[in-house]
Amino acid sequence: MTPADLVAVVSDGIHTAIRTGQLSAQVPEEIRVERPRHRGHGDYSTNVALQLAKSAGLSARTVAEVLAPLVSAADGVAKAEVAGPGFVNITLENAAIGALARDIVQAGDAYGRTDRLGGLRLNLEFVSANPTGPVHIGGARWAVVGDVLARLLQAAGAEVSREYYFNDAGVQIDRFVRSLLAAAHGAPVPEDGYSGAYIEEIAAAVLRRRPDALDLPETECHAVFRSVGTELMFDEIKTSLAAFGTHFDTYFNEKDLHDRGDLTAAVSRLREGGHVFEDQGAVWLRTTDFGDDKDRVLVKSDGSWTYFTADCAYYLNKRSRGFERVVIMLGADHAGYVGRMRAMAACFGDDPDRHLEILLGQLVNLVKDGTPVRMSKRAGTVLTLDDLTEAVGVDAARYALARASVDVMIDLDIDLLTRQSNDNPVYYVQYAHTRLCSVLRRAAEAGIAKGRPEDFDPALLTHGREVDLLATLAEFPQVVAVAAALREPHRVAYYLESLAATYHRFYDACRILPRADEAPDDLTRARLWLAEAAGLVLRNGLCLLGVSAPQRM
Repeated sequence: MTPADLVAVVSDGIHTAIRTGQLSAQVPEEIRVERPRHRGHGDYSTNVALQLAKSAGLSARTVAEVLAPLVSAADGVAKAEVAGPGFVNITLENAAIGALARDIVQAGDAYGRTDRLGGLRLNLEFVSANPTGPVHIGGARWAVVGDVLARLLQAAGAEVSREYYFNDAGVQIDRFVRSLLAAAHGAPVPEDGYSGAYIEEIAAAVLRRRPDALDLPETECHAVFRSVGTELMFDEIKTSLAAFGTHFDTYFNEKDLHDRGDLTAAVSRLREGGHVFEDQGAVWLRTTDFGDDKDRVLVKSDGSWTYFTADCAYYLNKRSRGFERVVIMLGADHAGYVGRMRAMAACFGDDPDRHLEILLGQLVNLVKDGTPVRMSKRAGTVLTLDDLTEAVGVDAARYALARASVDVMIDLDIDLLTRQSNDNPVYYVQYAHTRLCSVLRRAAEAGIAKGRPEDFDPALLTHGREVDLLATLAEFPQVVAVAAALREPHRVAYYLESLAATYHRFYDACRILPRADEAPDDLTRARLWLAEAAGLVLRNGLCLLGVSAPQRM
């Protein structure tokens, strides 16, 4: 029985009490069932009576005394007792606790998935690094967090489209092209250009594809280096992200917005809403009406577009594609964008709290021997995603980046993340999975099967370590749902470490396979069900993080 099952039991009890006239109260939107700190207080506890007390016009303890017998009568509940000012402590029957192992194995990959966010259609934009160089280590953080968040949202029932915004229409592309041309001519990099071995590599690749490029008139030569150079750079970005386990449903080109006239259409739409004005020869959006610190320019006095206008057109494009919510992940250095973007959404007639969500994340440092690693072998000035992968591997990098809350700056320690010891969190979790696989493999080699579902006796799983493991396994769906709702992927990593620790304690205390002179019995088979369930949840959790679950290490 999972916490979600108990929530349903408590909810049924409340509705029964209201229907039978024992209570007159408003049912709370959220009913919480949690593990108490002390085992003597039962398997689970709920404070719902305290939530109901005010609307019921009764003390919380009186409400709890009404609910406790109704909860006790439910299948799988041994007893429900009133405690303190109005808590209801719930003790489950042994069979109801142990049956979860069978339920998890039968659910397979679906265990942990819910429909909490069912019906929500969401566009998630992340990374979107400028196509003027390799993805840097800060972008690597979003490559993981964005990908994991998409997996979590889907596991919670939402329809998610992953999107990468390709800024191929701005001044930075001009600087990139000038840098490529300088490298092709063997000239110094322009003062405002990009440097690094990758510039020389791409310039050479352009010439391999178009050997005649430097012989063309200047305008045509520039056009070749722009189109071919940006294509090669972006292909490299895609390749690096794919090798890192991050894939996108849509790669959207900013240039398309300009070519289709979407910026003009967006400004017209904003003008129709009465939010556009002109001053000093420029066209402005009155974002201060919706909380921005200043109004924003849409068209400069020289007639050129601002970056903000493209942002407006891009937001409108996403909404026109039917996405109810637009989620954008940005680095902390873009914190100033939040106010203007929320105001822009309001100018389009949207509710910023409902239709737009902006997540901000802090920086990442790579550390070796206690000292930050500053230089990239290839990019020169910044560390890249490829540098990170080469230093610690994909699994360790993804796990470490997903494990930390995006609100905090993190130092990734190369020495720790390449260490095969319990100090390394990803190794600790993966080792628990391989240990489980070893048990199941040895059982198969010895001809010991867990048996049919109908022969499984869940009431045999009564050892304290077995109960602890079952309780931890029961928390997984709630962890996934909360991590998705709060946009906090690190909750899954922390849960997996807790599960690994709980499994290791179970393994040390409860012998799963019989000794050589012993025959397997029903307890052996029950523990095999439990071991398989634990392995499956570890695997499902690692899959959400995009990290492998090896069978051997």
